[in-house]
Amino acid sequence: MDTTIASRPILSCKAMTCELDSISGPLQILQDIDFRLDTRRSLGIVGESGAGKSVLVKAIMGIAPRGMRIKGQIELDGQDLSALKPKQRAKVIGRKVGIVFQNPMTSLNPFVPIGRQIEEAGRIHLGMGKVEAKTRAIELLSFVGMPDPEDCCDYYPHQFSGGMKQRIMIAAALICQPDLLIADEATTALDVTVQKEVLDLLQTIQAERQMSMILVSHNLGVVAGRTDEILVLYGGNVVEYGLTSEVFRNPRHRYTEALLSAMPAMDQPAHTRLRTIPGQPPNLASRPPGCPFAPRCPAAQAKCHEIMPEMSRGIDANHRFACHFPLDAIPRSPAAEVAHVQ
Repeated sequence: MDTTIASRPILSCKAMTCELDSISGPLQILQDIDFRLDTRRSLGIVGESGAGKSVLVKAIMGIAPRGMRIKGQIELDGQDLSALKPKQRAKVIGRKVGIVFQNPMTSLNPFVPIGRQIEEAGRIHLGMGKVEAKTRAIELLSFVGMPDPEDCCDYYPHQFSGGMKQRIMIAAALICQPDLLIADEATTALDVTVQKEVLDLLQTIQAERQMSMILVSHNLGVVAGRTDEILVLYGGNVVEYGLTSEVFRNPRHRYTEALLSAMPAMDQPAHTRLRTIPGQPPNLASRPPGCPFAPRCPAAQAKCHEIMPEMSRGIDANHRFACHFPLDAIPRSPAAEVAHVQ
């Protein structure tokens, strides 16, 4: 992975907060999200279920749940998306961003041939004619490794395996030649072998097409070795952010360390008991005033329960973390960086 910081961001979020009303009162799903993704680079967004990963993606895409209030700034290729009307925003995002969702069976229309589903975005956003759109769909199906791509265009989603459906979704995401590709838990529903095939395909596509990419996952093994930077979410807050290699080698937030420690490693003996993180994620309806991880943190002190820590910088200026009592800057063993890579 390239470790140099590019100069122009394709995507940036500044002080972004997402709030949703509920019967228990306002829920702050995301709080003060700040990050940037530069051109031709890849970002991993990780965290447990309920950390806010998918909400963040939906807020960026403009498909957040009805009634959600989004504050702050979201810029795509220098354009402030929050200043656009919904139709204008949909036009910009449809052209510049491709997305692959977690479950292709619910994303694909079971009553429409897959060729037409791939063609749709090209015809809407690029004004392609029917013949041009079909030709492009066949090319993309071939590119993502589908056998007999011309015949595949006439088949329906139920005629394909889970891995093949996800390849179809990737083809659909590429038809507008986007500048940014987002994979939102794109391999969760697949078996391990197919997961690796799809992840390798995404990485190849990004390199060949010089795109930026976001990989969203609860599995740190998915982002290890496949992303330039990593954003760790917990309870709707960014708790650590930096170069993937640096965060894996030298985690400073105890939640990041706990996630890394909970992963199975190739060098562990068979049947080794997996480590877990005690406790439960925070209840957003009664969010604690201090650090959201404090109730589960073995090193938490009184200050942690009372005051939300600000983002601090480590020795590497690009490595930031929100912790009052961060881990010492002692690098993990080199095996920690490679043992979990899928």
